[in-house]
Amino acid sequence: MRLGINSPVVTAVPGVHSPWERTAGIEELGAVAEAADRLGFDHLTCSEHVAVPVEVAEQRGGTYWDPLATLGHLAARTRRIRLATQVLVLGYHHPLEIAKRYGTLDRVSGGRLVLGLGVGSLEEEFRLLGAAFEGRGSIADDAIAALRASLSRREPAYRGEHFAYEGFVVEPHAVQPRVPFWIGGRTPRSLRRALVHGDGWVPFGLPLERLREMLDAAPVPEGFEVVLSAGRPLDPSGDPEGTADRLRVVTEAGATLVGVSLGAESAGHYVEQLEALAKIADLGADGEARA
Repeated sequence: MRLGINSPVVTAVPGVHSPWERTAGIEELGAVAEAADRLGFDHLTCSEHVAVPVEVAEQRGGTYWDPLATLGHLAARTRRIRLATQVLVLGYHHPLEIAKRYGTLDRVSGGRLVLGLGVGSLEEEFRLLGAAFEGRGSIADDAIAALRASLSRREPAYRGEHFAYEGFVVEPHAVQPRVPFWIGGRTPRSLRRALVHGDGWVPFGLPLERLREMLDAAPVPEGFEVVLSAGRPLDPSGDPEGTADRLRVVTEAGATLVGVSLGAESAGHYVEQLEALAKIADLGADGEARA
């Protein structure tokens, strides 16, 4: 088991974020990132929404920092921790747009990019951006295949159902020979998409019992990441036993990598919570939990 951080500040989902995050900025986020990097956590996340309808924001939140700008800044303040989009909506971008922008991020971070990718579900946002909502699953499958063929190449070439190109130079490009793809979703189809096209699966909004059933029905290969959320914000300083129990339950559900949110009263308190969580999990310098 490894532990990653569902980054504070960058989103404001009702019931998950803490009051201090409302007025926090890049310095507070940077301090959290530096501490997570120092303590051996696996990754930091940043989600993508361009514009959320007002009525939807009441449930999903309306604050979503841009992942490229945010992770680019955090790359300069950290040395080891991975930088994960969780997730980019494939339908909002041409594959070579992602290859260029996030390939550059992989270059400047020294090969620490993880691309979390999703099909998307917010129809109003698709319409706003001029992206096709109907048929988005097929478009996403083709985009993932195009990305895999292109992301780490100077002269990418691809021909598929929705995307076709050759004869272009994309420089800089990703330095990792194979950038990890984590596929988001909550359906058996999303898991199949991840097994076919990706290196990991990032489900959301499913009970752990259902996740265990889905994983048992589709055994995953060696090295495939199952990135499960620990759920409600944890309090490792105030409730170390409950925190340890929650990590154990999520791991037993099939997680190879647990994404955690932490309750805190300030950025400084958040760093203290990270330190307490690292002790509970007995994290090593490589990010592996010893406990």
